[in-house]
Parts: sequence; C-alpha cells; structure tokens
Amino acid sequence: MKPENVEMLKNLIKETLEKMTFSDFTLGIGEEADPSGESLVFNISLRESDILIGQYGVNLRALQHILRAMARKKTEEKLKFSVDVNDYNKSKVGSLEDLAKNMAQQAINDKRPAVLRPMTAYERRIIHLALAENDEVQTESIGEGDERKVVVKPVGSLEEQSVFEQT
Repeated sequence: MKPENVEMLKNLIKETLEKMTFSDFTLGIGEEADPSGESLVFNISLRESDILIGQYGVNLRALQHILRAMARKKTEEKLKFSVDVNDYNKSKVGSLEDLAKNMAQQAINDKRPAVLRPMTAYERRIIHLALAENDEVQTESIGEGDERKVVVKPVGSLEEQSVFEQT
C-alpha cells in the first residue's frame, strides 16, 4: 500500500474516533497478515474498549465496515486493511484456532463429527484455515444464515466407512 494511503487511513481512523468522542487512544500499525488476508492492521488502544468492540465484536465489525466505505471514497486504490481494538481480533483468532485444534482432536478420538456453535463467516473461515493442513479431518459449513456452523469430520469416519463396506 502506498505510504500516502497509509497516512490517509491513519488520519481517517483518528478523525472518526474523535468524532465518536474518544480522545485518549493510541493507534498502532502492524504489517501482520490476518486470516482474512488483510496485510495492514490498525490496532486502536484505549480504556473504553468495551464500547468500541461491542458484544462479540459487533461494534468493531461495524466500525471497520464504515471505515472501509469512507476510505473507498477517498482513493482509487483498493485498500486492504483491518481494524482491531486492544488486540481483540488477534486474541479471538488465537482462541478460535485453539478451538479448531481441540475439536479436531475430539473428532479424531471419538471417530465422529464434531459440530461447533453457530459462527460468523469470518469465524468459520478461521476454523477452516486452521484445519486446512490437517490430513486427519475435513471441515464443512452447514446451516443457514445466523445458524451456520462448522462441522469437523474425521477422515475415515464411521459414515464414510459404512459407505465402503456396503459396496
């Protein structure tokens, strides 16, 4: 990303937060790639993080959506960035990756599929990516809308074995 666009985004985020009456915050910029493929992460550090994050990160996702829409109006370049507050998304990714590994182990040990709770598309993607390299399990999203969830299936599970036994 061009340096002038990084500066523009930085100013856009600062101005937006100030208009939202947040004054005591710091803004850090990281080059780490998150699971959504974004290369630039703007991490906002502040005391009143609960308000900005919201329940299950709803407010944070809305803020990011608004900031991306505002940025699109300011430049022709397709900007790939994400916004985090007090490393909320970073820690959430870590806990989802741990959950994925635990559910994979459970599916392998029990020799049957493990069904996770309903998740957002972003959360499901993290689970799928976390287990993509694991040859012992397969992942699949099932359900509709807000009830969509990930199923972690052991390779060679009982269902698959019974199909081969019948032929």
